[in-house]
Amino acid sequence: MRIVIQRVTSASVAIAGETVGAVGEGMMILVGVENGDTREDADWLVGKTLRLRIFDDEAGVMNRSIEEIGGAALVVSQFTLHASTRKGNRPSYIRAAREEYSRPLYDYFTDSLRNTLGTNRVATGQFGADMQVTLTNNGPVTIIIDSKLRE
Repeated sequence: MRIVIQRVTSASVAIAGETVGAVGEGMMILVGVENGDTREDADWLVGKTLRLRIFDDEAGVMNRSIEEIGGAALVVSQFTLHASTRKGNRPSYIRAAREEYSRPLYDYFTDSLRNTLGTNRVATGQFGADMQVTLTNNGPVTIIIDSKLRE
């Protein structure tokens, strides 16, 4: 699994002009599921996400987690995170898992965040929908984490 985390002051996702999810201060998290990913990958990413110290402390140093600041998360599925551009100019998405495999892992990731942060602090888009995402990246801070690399 691969996620892209952006520290935000606000983020929202709309479908056909209607907002379906929105958060204030916290994280915008794009989630891509690859063939072969497991719940172990999701668990590792959830733990890393919750412990990630990317929010400022009193001294203005990135030293606090999303839990410590009482932040929220907007989680959006994004199969294009597994695009391969190795050959030609048209990306291949062959490594991205099909919906019947990826949706349960995406839901598991999101539910795991909700179990820790609380239901009211985790918003989502709609899996597989054509979504318009709006966010204000704070910093900017953008971090890519891959469960296969474990960096």
